[in-house]
Amino acid sequence: MHQAVKRIRVLAEQYGKEVLLVDEQGAEEAYRIAAEFEYEGTAYAGLQTKAMRKADEIAFFRIGRSPEGQPELLPLASDDEWENVSEAYDDLVFGGEDTP
Repeated sequence: MHQAVKRIRVLAEQYGKEVLLVDEQGAEEAYRIAAEFEYEGTAYAGLQTKAMRKADEIAFFRIGRSPEGQPELLPLASDDEWENVSEAYDDLVFGGEDTP
């Protein structure tokens, strides 16, 4: 059984509905903030580009803080963490319903 998942608003308060991320080639792309939540004491964000939304895909990141106190996105540490965060997101968005 998963611990409770709590909605938070860290990125949205700082950036609004979207954040701009820079890829390896230096190109910026807008990601919609699909959800921000706290799970097992760690803050996470689910982000989607327009193409990802159409494909029903989502990218998950940890929400950390820079030395200046600004929110920053960090990669997940492992596939296991991704699985746990994905399930927590589903619980948050779909109310814990089992989805095929």
